[in-house]
Amino acid sequence: MKPLLYILSIFFLLTSCKDDKKEQFARLVQKWLGKEIVFPQDMEFTRFVTEPVEYRIPDAEYKVLIYVDSTGCTSCKLQLPKWKELIAHIDSATNSNIPFIFVFQSKDDRELRYILKRDNFDRPVCIDRDSRLDKLNQFPQNITFQTFLLDRDNKVKVIGNPVHNLAVRDLYLKQMTGIQHKEILAMTTLEVEKSEYDLGMVKEGTSKKQTITVQNTGTSVFRLKGFTTSCNCTEATCDWKELQPGESGTITVSYEAEQPGDFYRTVDIYGNIPNNSLILSFIGTVK
Repeated sequence: MKPLLYILSIFFLLTSCKDDKKEQFARLVQKWLGKEIVFPQDMEFTRFVTEPVEYRIPDAEYKVLIYVDSTGCTSCKLQLPKWKELIAHIDSATNSNIPFIFVFQSKDDRELRYILKRDNFDRPVCIDRDSRLDKLNQFPQNITFQTFLLDRDNKVKVIGNPVHNLAVRDLYLKQMTGIQHKEILAMTTLEVEKSEYDLGMVKEGTSKKQTITVQNTGTSVFRLKGFTTSCNCTEATCDWKELQPGESGTITVSYEAEQPGDFYRTVDIYGNIPNNSLILSFIGTVK
């Protein structure tokens, strides 16, 4: 299968949206695949948005560009602890040969500095003042498509956020290492009591937990690949890795109330099920 068709097929598998959304995502991927990312000549990098650092984008076989615009919840979009885990994993798999270029818009330097220090994220980052990088490239507005794996010529090889989607992470690893996971698992089905949970009122600075029961309703073993969440403030855990046909298991989702207002958070359960994942959503209000 040609690389483009392969990647498009992955996105169709990942997307449990309506057909018009699938077509929109497919056109976006096709537009960006192979496109050259243009970097300003005088990009300035900093550590914790306070200390200027000397940093040049390395001439490497591959590099990862993470662009984060200033709309919405900054902490939710950054998910820096997950990036630290992924970088450590990729460094181990590639002998630290992959540069990660973090470029952020900043609506509030103090908030961004707080998040970087809170998560002990001491890597060089570039603050995209006046949206120069964005203006040169006109990145998609959907954060899902603001992260890119680039080749030596800065051309897009894979588009998608690997910390938000485990299947996209596998695409990054396959492209960078040339190793494809060959494990083929029989598909099964996973059901939950409901897909959306109302956590009600949550006091700011406290956490609230929701226990969810999932059941393997198919005829093959369900093997859990992992979870992704839409924000650092949400965490999903369980004490099992497999469910036999007919077997049920519980997942505990914990939400940390960071700021007042209504919230909407999601948790993706990954495994050998249709679309590769099952999405759960959580709503409520922080007071």
